[in-house]
Amino acid sequence: MESTRQVYLLPLTDDGAPDVPGGYLYLPSPGDTPYTLRFTIDGTSSICRQGSLWVNFPEAGQEFDRYKFKEFKLKADFNRTLEIDVPIVSAGAFAFYTTYMPLPDLTTSSSRIPEPMRTEVYYVDVEPRLRLNSYTLPLDALSIFSVVSKFMGMYPEGWEKHLRGISGRGYNMVHFTPLQTRGESNSPYSLYDQLSFDSEMFPNGEQDVANMIGSMEEKHHLLGLTDIVLNHTANNSKWLEEHPEAGYNVETAPWLESALELDTALLQYGEELESLGLPTDFKNIDDLLKVVDGIKEHVISKIQLWEYFAVDVPSNSKSVVDAWMSGETRLPDGGFDASMMGGGVDAVKQWSLYQKADFLKNKGMKNGLRIDGRLSRTVDPLVGSALLTALVGRYEEGSDARHAMNITNDILNELNLPFYREYDADVAAILDQVKGRLKYTRLDDNGPKLGPVTRANPLIESYFSRLPLNETTKRHNPKSLALVNNGWIWAADALKDNAGPDWRPYLRREVIPWSDCVKLRYGSGPQDNPYLWEFMGKYVRLMAKYFAAFRIDNCHSTPLHVAEYFLDEARKVRPDLAVFAELFTGNEQTDYAFVKRLGLSALIREAMQAWSTQELSRIVHKHGGRPIGSFEINVLGDENKVPTETSLTNGNHPSLKEEVKRIRESPLHALFMDCTHDNEMPAQKRDARDTLPNAALVSMCACSTGSVMGYDEIYPHIVEIVHETRHYSSAYSEGKVVAGAGEGGIGGVKKLLNQIHTMMGKDGYDETHIHHEGEFITVHRVHPDSRKGYFLIAHTAFPGYGNSNGGLSPVHLTGTKAKPIGAWTLEVDAGREAREAADANKQFLIGLPAHTKDIKGVSLVADGDDTIITIPDFFPPGSIALFETWIPSAEHSEGLGNFVVSGADEAFGELDLIDLNSVLYRCDAEERDSSSGKDGVYSIPDHGPLVYAGLQGWWSVLENIIKYNELGHPLCNHLRSGQWALDFVVGRMERISKQEGYHRLHKPAMWLKERFDAVRVIPSFLLPRYFALIIQVAFNAAWRRGIALFGSNIQQGQKFLQELAMVSVQHTGYVKSASLWPTKMVPSLAAGLPHFSVEWARCWGRDVFISLRGLLLCTGRYDEAKEHIMAFASVLKHGMVPNLLSSGALPRYNSRDSPWFMLQDIQDYSKIVPDGTDLLKTKVPRRFLPYDDTWFPHDDPRAYSKESTIEDIVQEILQRHASGLSFREYNAGPELDMQMKPEGFQIDVNVDWETGLIFGGSQSNCGTWMDKMGESEKAGSKGVPGTPRDGAAVEITGLAYSAISWVAALHREGKYAHSGVKNSQGQEVSFKDWADKIKASFEKCYYIPTEPKEDAKFDVNPEVVNRRGIYKDLYKSGKEYEDYQLRCNFPIAMTVAPDLFTSEYGLGALKIVDDVLRGPTGMATLDPSDANYRPYYNNSEDSTDFATSKGRNYHQGPEWLWPTGFFLRALLKFDLMRKNTPEEKIEAFQQIERRLKGCKRAIKESPWRGLTELTNKDGSYCADSSPTQAWSAGCLIDLFHDASALASEG
Repeated sequence: MESTRQVYLLPLTDDGAPDVPGGYLYLPSPGDTPYTLRFTIDGTSSICRQGSLWVNFPEAGQEFDRYKFKEFKLKADFNRTLEIDVPIVSAGAFAFYTTYMPLPDLTTSSSRIPEPMRTEVYYVDVEPRLRLNSYTLPLDALSIFSVVSKFMGMYPEGWEKHLRGISGRGYNMVHFTPLQTRGESNSPYSLYDQLSFDSEMFPNGEQDVANMIGSMEEKHHLLGLTDIVLNHTANNSKWLEEHPEAGYNVETAPWLESALELDTALLQYGEELESLGLPTDFKNIDDLLKVVDGIKEHVISKIQLWEYFAVDVPSNSKSVVDAWMSGETRLPDGGFDASMMGGGVDAVKQWSLYQKADFLKNKGMKNGLRIDGRLSRTVDPLVGSALLTALVGRYEEGSDARHAMNITNDILNELNLPFYREYDADVAAILDQVKGRLKYTRLDDNGPKLGPVTRANPLIESYFSRLPLNETTKRHNPKSLALVNNGWIWAADALKDNAGPDWRPYLRREVIPWSDCVKLRYGSGPQDNPYLWEFMGKYVRLMAKYFAAFRIDNCHSTPLHVAEYFLDEARKVRPDLAVFAELFTGNEQTDYAFVKRLGLSALIREAMQAWSTQELSRIVHKHGGRPIGSFEINVLGDENKVPTETSLTNGNHPSLKEEVKRIRESPLHALFMDCTHDNEMPAQKRDARDTLPNAALVSMCACSTGSVMGYDEIYPHIVEIVHETRHYSSAYSEGKVVAGAGEGGIGGVKKLLNQIHTMMGKDGYDETHIHHEGEFITVHRVHPDSRKGYFLIAHTAFPGYGNSNGGLSPVHLTGTKAKPIGAWTLEVDAGREAREAADANKQFLIGLPAHTKDIKGVSLVADGDDTIITIPDFFPPGSIALFETWIPSAEHSEGLGNFVVSGADEAFGELDLIDLNSVLYRCDAEERDSSSGKDGVYSIPDHGPLVYAGLQGWWSVLENIIKYNELGHPLCNHLRSGQWALDFVVGRMERISKQEGYHRLHKPAMWLKERFDAVRVIPSFLLPRYFALIIQVAFNAAWRRGIALFGSNIQQGQKFLQELAMVSVQHTGYVKSASLWPTKMVPSLAAGLPHFSVEWARCWGRDVFISLRGLLLCTGRYDEAKEHIMAFASVLKHGMVPNLLSSGALPRYNSRDSPWFMLQDIQDYSKIVPDGTDLLKTKVPRRFLPYDDTWFPHDDPRAYSKESTIEDIVQEILQRHASGLSFREYNAGPELDMQMKPEGFQIDVNVDWETGLIFGGSQSNCGTWMDKMGESEKAGSKGVPGTPRDGAAVEITGLAYSAISWVAALHREGKYAHSGVKNSQGQEVSFKDWADKIKASFEKCYYIPTEPKEDAKFDVNPEVVNRRGIYKDLYKSGKEYEDYQLRCNFPIAMTVAPDLFTSEYGLGALKIVDDVLRGPTGMATLDPSDANYRPYYNNSEDSTDFATSKGRNYHQGPEWLWPTGFFLRALLKFDLMRKNTPEEKIEAFQQIERRLKGCKRAIKESPWRGLTELTNKDGSYCADSSPTQAWSAGCLIDLFHDASALASEG
C-alpha cells in the first residue's frame, strides 16, 4: 500500500512572520506517525539575504531544549519558492525565528553594510496526545471533574468510592486541587511544602499518590490533572526562613521599602484607634471616613512619606557644586542638544527654570525616577555640574560659589515640584484604596463583614508576611525578613510584575492581597535565584511524573518566562502533558501571548458567569464549535500529490504521496466548565433547576468540558475552600450510576451527556448551530462529513422564569431525521428548610433534595426528510430534550464528502489552455460574444455580477468566504434560497462542451453535473458548503492543469509567477467578433478585461507585442505566439503593423512603436523557442500588397493573394522606415476618429542619417503608447494630444537599435539574407553602420548629465532642464521642454538595448526613476515636479480644465503597471553589472523582490486575478482602469525570465 505523508503548510511573509489568519499556529498531535511542517518562503524574500531559519523542534528521540535551535540556510532564488520541511514528532510549544542581513536601500554608490537582523520569535503549539488505556483522547473529548482534594478524606477509603462515582458519570479526567501539605491558612493554594504530599490525605506520601493514579487509569478509566502553583508559597513555608531571597523583601527589592513602612504604620494605626478616640467597630460610612481621614495625620505624616519621593535639596546641591568646583562634569548621551528642549550650550542659558529642572529629571537622575528608599532620588553630581557649568561657566578662583549654590537650589526645588505632585497623587490613591477595601470588608452586604478592628482582626490586610525571628532567620539581614504577599489588581497588565520596580501598587494599596501567600521572586532566570528555580523545578517534575495534565493556578500573574521554563521541565518528564490555565487578562491579545508561548491546551471558562439566557447562549456559541455547514479550507481529494522538483526543499525524502493541508485559523481553546470550584452554584446564582440545562449546554460544546464536585449533587452553595472542614458526599459514589433519570441530582443524565460529548470529541463532531428563543437554547452539533449529530433543547432556569413550558416554537430540522434519546426535568427542593438541613450536616457536604425525571410527550413529526419537534405542555425551566440526528441525503455510498472531491484531475486532465480560458474565465462581454448575446456572467443578489462566467468568477468570491467562514455572505444566502447557481455552472459547461472545438469540456461538464446532482438533495443550509467544495476542487484541478501545460519555468516557479502566467489563459481565447484573421477563427489575445475584450477593442498591435514575450513565449505557448506574429505580419502596410487589428478587416495604422515591439518579439521568438529562427522562413499571406500602400477591403481578390516570409516582413519594416514614411490614414475623418483634427491623420516617419535616429509624428497626433487624444470641447482640448511624443521617442530608438543589431548579427551568421537598407537617397546603409550610428549618438542626444559643467559633451539646453542625471524622453520634439521630461520610457530602451547606455549613467538614472516615478505597483508617467503632472485620471470628467478634462492626463502622472516590468528588468540588469560576489548578486535580486510587493498583493486581492492597467497617485484606485491588463502581467513574466537567465549566468 502506498504510504502517505501528512504535510502542514506554513508560509512566511517577506519579514519572516507566519502568513496564517490570526497568527496563532496550532497543530494536531503527531500521534505515532510524525508529520511534516513545511515552511514556504519566496526565494528572494528579505529574510533570504544571508538568511537562516532557526527552529527548536526536537527530532525523534531527542529531548526538547528550548534554546537549541537548528539552522536551515535560506538559499535565495528569484524564481523559486523555498521549502523547509521539519518533522513534528512531539507535543509542546516550539519556536522559530529567522536571521538575515537587511537589504540596504538602493544606492549608486557602495552600500553601507547593515547590521544583521533577527526577527521576533514565533511559536507553534502542538496538541498533546492523551492516552487512556488503549485509546487516544483528544482534548475536545475531555470531560473533567474538579475536586477540592482536602474534602475527599483519607486515601484510599473515601477517594476510591468518589473516583468510582466520577467514572460512573462518564467523566474521563479528574482535576485535583494541590495535593501538597497546606500552610497555616489551610487553603489548598497556599502550599507549605511543594515537595511533600499532605499526610492527612496520603499517609504513605508519594506511594499513595502513585497507587491512586494507577487505580484511576486502570480501574476507573480516569486521567489525572492537578494544579501547579508557581506564583507563591504559604506565608509560613519553613523553607522561606532558610531562603528569604525567594521572596520580595527590602533587600532584594529596595523599591518596596516605602510600601513596607506604610503597611507597618497602618497596622500600628489600627491598634491605636481606640487610644486615638477613633471608631474600632464601623457602624456606618461616617465611622469609616473618620478612620480614613486619620490616616493622613497618624500614618502618612508620621512616617514622612514625602521623603521617598523628593530630592534632598541641601545634600544634592552640595554634591553638584562640589563637582563643579572640582571641575568634574559629564554630559549625558546627546548632550544638551538631544534633550527634549533642544539647543546646544548657548541655548541653555536661555532655558526657563522649568526647562533646567526638566533636563535633570529626564537625563540627570542617578537611578532614573525609581524610588529605592527614603531620599533615594538623587541627582548625578557630574551631570548637575555640567548644567551648572553651562549656566555660569567653569569654576575659577574668585568664582561666586554662593551664587552657584543658589542657582542649584532653585533648580532642585523646581525639580521637586513634579515629585510632590506625584506624592500627592499616591497619597490620594492610598486613602481611596484603603477606604474602598475597608468598606468592602467591614460594611458591604456582599463583603465578609469582619467586625471590630482588633489585633487578631487588624484594620488592613497586610501586604507583607514577617518571618519569625529564630536561630535560622537571625543569620539574615533584618531587612530581608518581611516578604511581600501575593495578590491581584483590577484590570492590571498581566505581563507586568506587580511587585517590580516600574510601578507602585503595593505603596498605593491597589493590590487585593492573599495574606497567606508570599509572592515568589524569580528574577529574569535561574541565575537570579538559584535555590528557588531548583526547588520549584523539582516540584513540577514531581507533578508531571504522575499527572497527565496541569492547571496553572493564577496564570495571569505568573511571569511568562517562569511558566515557560517550568513547563519545559515538566514536558521533559511527560512530553504529552496537557496544560490548562486560569487566565484572566482582560485582553484577548494578551491571552494569545500566554497561549502561544506556553503551549496552553485550553483556557478555563465558565458557563455560570452568564447572567441571562441570552448571555449563556452567547458563551455557548463562542465555545460550541464551527457553525454547521462551515467551509473546509483543506480540500484533499486530488490535491494530494507526489513531490516534484518544483521547489527547493531541504534534505532528501522518498517520493511519498502527500496530504497537504493549510493551517486553519484557530481560536483560543477552552476548557468550558459548567461551574468551577471558585464560583457560586446554580442554587445560589440562578435557580437550582438550571443545573441540568446549564450542564447539558456545556456538554454539547466542541471543546474540553468540566464540572465540579457538588454541581451534579445540587450543593446549595459554593464550597468555601479555605475554612470548610466537611468532606464530600455524593449519591453517585455509593453505587452504580445508571444513565437517565434518577435521585440525588443530575448524575444519571450527566453520564449520558458525558458519553455523547466524549464520543463527539473523539470522532470530530465539530460543527454546531446554537439558537436562542426566549428561555430556550437549542444546540445542534454534527459531524462535518457523515452529517450525523445530536440535537439539544434546553429550557434554562433563571430567576423569575416560573413553571410554564416557555412557549418554544416547533423546531424544524430541515432535511434531517431525528430520534429521541430522552427528555428530562430536574426537580429540586430549594426551600429554606432544605438549605438549612444541608448546612446543618457537620460531617459531610450534601446537596439539596433533587431528582431528575423523564418527560413524556415530546412530539416528532416526519415530513419527508424533515423533522418537526414540539415540546409538551409540561416542559418547565430546568428541562432538556436530547435527540440523535442524521441527514438521509448525505448518506452517499462513497461518503458524500469523499465523492464530491474525487476524480477532478481526471475530469479536467485533458483540457488545453484554450479550453481553460472558457472553463476558468470569460468576462461578461466575452461570454455574450460566444453565446450570441444569450448568456453573460452570473449575478448574485445583494452582491452583484461575477467578474467571470467561469470557475475563477466563483472562486474569487468563494476564496475569502471559505478562508473566513463567511456563512452570512450573500452568495451563501442565495445558495440556501435555491439551486440557480448550480444550474448555471453545469448548464454553461454543458452548452460550451457541445460547441465546435470544445469536445474536451464534456468530461468536466459530466463531473460537475454528477457532483452537483449528488448535493442537490441535501438540505439547503448545507448547500453553500458543498457548492464551495465542488467549485474549489474543480477550480484547483483546472488551475493545476493550466500550470502543467506551461513551461517548466512556470511549473517550478513561485506562486506569483504562476498567477501571472494564468493571466495568459485569462486573455487568450476564442472570441467570435475578434479573431486574428477575417475568415479564420483562432484564439486572440485581449489587451485587457473587460474593457478590451471583444470586437475591434480586443486586439491591439502595441498591446499584443508588449505582452507577447511574457504571456506567450515565456510561458511556453509558442504556437499562440507564432499565430499572433503571423496574423499581424500579414497586415503589414506602410512598413507598420496596425494598432487596431479588427481581425484584419479594418486595420488602423497610427502607432509608430507597434512594428518595433513586433520586431523585438520576433527576435525574442528566435532566441527562446527551439529552432526559433525557422520562423523567419515561415510564409504569411499578405492582406495588402508588399511595398504598396494601396487600400482595398479584405474580400478583394488582391487580399491575401501574395505571400511573404517573416524575414521579408522584417526587411520591409526596416526598409520602409529607412526610406521614410509619409501617408494619410485610410478613411481619415470623424468615422475613423471623431476626436482627431484633420492634420492628425497624417503620419510621417524618417531617419536622420547623421544620428541613425528615427523621427516621426507631429504635435497633432500621438503615435506611441502614450496615445491619449484630447476630447473636451468645453476645455478646448478636442484634437490636442495629451502626449504627442513626436520626434525621436527614446523607447523606439532602443527598440530600433535592438532590431537592427539583431539582423546584423543574423546576416553575419548567414541566417538573414539582407545586409542592410537603402536610405531615402537610394544609398546602401548596412545594418552594422546604422546600428553604430545610433550607438555613437545615443547618449549625446539623450543623456542629461548630473553636472552642468558636462553639458558641452551632450546635446543639452540648460535653460530647459528640469532634472539632471536622467535620459530624455524625446529628442527634438515639437515642444522642446517635452524632450527633457522624466518619464518611464527610457528603461524600455535600457532593457532591449543595454549597450547604448554607460552603466554609471544608466544606473544613476534608474535610481532617480526608482525614487521619483515608482509607485506601489506602477510607474508614474510623468515627473511629479513637472508643471504638467496630473496624477488622477478620470475619463468622465467634463470640466473646463484643459489638462484633465475627459481624461487628457491619462499619461501625465497616473501610474501604469506595464512599465514596471521594463524598469525592474533594466534595474536588475544594470545593478548586476556592478556586482561581483554571490552576496552582492543576491542583493540585486532582492532589490527587485522588494519592489514586487505591491504587485504580489494586488494580484491576490483582485477578483480578476490580474494586474490592473493603471492606478492613480501612490497606487490609489482608478475607476477607469481595466482591472486586468495583458501587458501588466506579461512584462513581469519577462522579468522572471530575465532573472532566471541572469541567475544562471552568475
